[in-house]
This record gives sequence, C-alpha cells and structure tokens, in this order.
Amino acid sequence: MQFFRRTVSSFAKYAFFRPTRAKNLVALPHRLLFSLDKYKTGAFLISLSWFRSSKEANKEDALRKTLLSTADALYKESKYREICTLLGDYKDGNDVEILWRLSRAQYNLSQEIATSPEEKKSLIFAAYEVISKSLALDKDHFANHKWMSILLDAKSTYEGIKTRITHLQTVKEHMLKASELNPNDATTLYMLGLWCYQITDMPWYQRKVASTIFTAPPVSSYEEALIYFSKAEEVEPRFYSQNLLMLGKTYLKLNKEDNARYYLNLACDYPISNDDDLLASKEACELLEKLNKK
Repeated sequence: MQFFRRTVSSFAKYAFFRPTRAKNLVALPHRLLFSLDKYKTGAFLISLSWFRSSKEANKEDALRKTLLSTADALYKESKYREICTLLGDYKDGNDVEILWRLSRAQYNLSQEIATSPEEKKSLIFAAYEVISKSLALDKDHFANHKWMSILLDAKSTYEGIKTRITHLQTVKEHMLKASELNPNDATTLYMLGLWCYQITDMPWYQRKVASTIFTAPPVSSYEEALIYFSKAEEVEPRFYSQNLLMLGKTYLKLNKEDNARYYLNLACDYPISNDDDLLASKEACELLEKLNKK
C-alpha cells in the first residue's frame, strides 16, 4: 500500500495527473496545432534550403563539366596557352581532374618552339607543383602518375645530370603505375618505350655517373623498347608521330631496315598539327634520306 501511495504521489508531479490543472488539457490541442504549424514551417525552410543547395550543386557540377570538356577540346587543337588561362584560376583548388589537365597544358606549352627558355623553365616548375598537389590528393589516378613521371624528369633536367639520373627509376615507377591503372593509354606505353630506348642509348659518361649513384644502374634494351612502342601502336594506331619515329629508329638499332623504312615513311608523311609532328616528320625524312643513300 505504501508503494502504491508513493507511486501515485510521484505521478501527481506531472500536470496531466493534477486535477487543479485539468484546464490545461483544454488548451493542449491548440498548443499541439501551434507546434505543428511551427514544425511545418521549419520543415518547409529546411526543404527549401536543401532545394537551393541541391540546385547550386547541380549548377556547379554543370559548370565543372563544361570547364573540363572545353579544356579537352582545346587540348585536341593544341591550344595549350588557352588551357592555362582557362584552368589557371583553379590551381589552388582540390579538383584532381582540373589539376592534372592544367599541369599537362603547362608542360606542353613549355615544349613549343616559340616558348622562350625562361618561360619554359617557369612552366615546367609550375606544372611540377600542380601535379605534385594532384598526386597527393589522389594516388590512384593514372593521369597523376603519368604526368608526374614526365614532369619529374623535365624538372630534374634543370637540376643537373646527377639529379636526373637519380630520378630515373622513380620516373619509370610512375610510368608503370600509370600503365597499371590504365593499360590502354597509348601515350604511357610510348613513354615506357622511350625510357627503355634512352637508357639503352645512354652515353658512356652518363653511365659512369649512374654507376656512382646506383649499386645496380637501370638497364634496358632496344628489344624492350620495341615491345612498348609496338604495344602503343597496337592499342591506338597512328596516335602519335613520335611513336612512329621511335619505331623506325628502334628498328634501325636492331638492323631491321625494311621495318625501319615502313615506320619512318609513316612519320615523314604524318599530318602536322603541332611542333611534335613537325620535329618527328623532319627527323624521319632525314633518316630516310640517309637510308636511301646506302
């Protein structure tokens, strides 16, 4: 009985058990309606806020897609300076797709014949900073590794032969990672072929420097270079004048002149749309002329 009394007494603390406050029950429906109105208003404001933020997000996404597609279209036309202008304002952001494209444009602009030596160096160092940031943001994006390999080598060229040779293996590792992440990227395969060719063709004084840096200096062969150049051509036929040129030069190193002539002719007659094509065509035509004099 004592327990029951204590329980009733404790219930009496609450308004809806107190007879003296029974009148409050009459006002309760009005309070509930008022609270419901406030809830509806709050829910509407939250919904409106979400709609606005969603609309803004969609707008930003559309602008980003337009930005990237415009950059890609300009790249196909070899308009690298325009890309640098277009994407330059976003270099401090964290959008990997923008960053690696910007570094690509900066590097390609640095390689144009009309670019001064001072601007070339500035562009390469700027591009290296951009791709370093992009790689830190996403280590599983093939383009980050691809362009890091290119820009690390380009940057180290300004830092002396010893520094460049020191980075040789790291450069190749980035190429291999890029190829692993995207096996059908013909340009990466071309780069691997070029790495193998240049290592095999390395002058004796550079080999001497390499032997002082590495316990076992990097080694390759013209046969290995040919595998990569051929694979690149298989993946995307006629995609790059320089790959055709290197196929011809590699076959020359292997004393296969008929094969060399075939690819050198293709490179010599390649449609010229940029400086790379011009240089490849010029060198291929000169090599063919020498071959024909034999």
